[in-house]
Amino acid sequence: MSPATPERIVIATRESRLALWQAEHVKARLESLYPGCRVELLGMTTRGDQILDRPLAKVGGKGLFVKELETALLDGRADVAVHSMKDVPMQMGEEFALACISAREVPLDAFVSNRYESLADMPPGAVVGTSSLRRESQLHAQYPFLGVTSLRGNLDTRLRKLDEGQYDAIILAAAGLTRLGLEGRIRSVLPSEVSLPAAGQGALGIECLAGREDLIGWLQPLDDDDTAACVRAERAVARALAGSCEVPLGAYAQMRGGRLWLRGFVARPDGSRIVRAEREGAPADAEALGAALAEDLREQGADAILAELG
Repeated sequence: MSPATPERIVIATRESRLALWQAEHVKARLESLYPGCRVELLGMTTRGDQILDRPLAKVGGKGLFVKELETALLDGRADVAVHSMKDVPMQMGEEFALACISAREVPLDAFVSNRYESLADMPPGAVVGTSSLRRESQLHAQYPFLGVTSLRGNLDTRLRKLDEGQYDAIILAAAGLTRLGLEGRIRSVLPSEVSLPAAGQGALGIECLAGREDLIGWLQPLDDDDTAACVRAERAVARALAGSCEVPLGAYAQMRGGRLWLRGFVARPDGSRIVRAEREGAPADAEALGAALAEDLREQGADAILAELG
């Protein structure tokens, strides 16, 4: 093996079934790219996995899912960490680098129910479970007759709670269900006009230490230019608005004719007020496009909503 190729790469990952699938997916791609390289997984339990009795917004947000993995990078136990991009904090420490963002799976939300075909089929008072204020606000705005309650746990736990009858329906990311071969549980995929996705939803990111230029180079073949541009634009919206689990905020970019079409919203959790905006621009200007869209949202009243939530 030439010195230009890696001999061993250790991947830090959460131990949920979906996180392990994602890490195994990256492992297989690296082994295909670099035959002879030993790629190993370091399974870890994060604070986000441990605290299941309170809504994520109340216990520190999605950063709880990455902190322990980043510690493993810092102390040398792992070389890279694989994340769902929607779980990566909008502000990363300067010691870390997002080395690549791989091709996106379906980024939309999925309606899952054992009793109903769609949200519109559900009767008044029926209960929908979701862990996301973003989803909750959009549900309240469009289906005010439904009850919306908190749903925590990994994907399998959420499906089990649905099957036990604790909820009439639940909303999950379609990407996770698809990756685990559970497409059959999806009754319908919610159009972005009904449930605009979270920034980075459906995309995988690989993180390493910023000083590891060797790793960053080795990981470049896994990067997908279109997905990376879309996710950078979406994350720029959320970053500019201090987006976190405490803020019902969505941002979704799509490639159309070589251009980026970016949409975003900020809402009150109860859906009583939602401000929306959209912009189009060049993929090379993804982050500037996201910042401009965030400013559009502020001009339409997002600041007042954010002040209420602060």
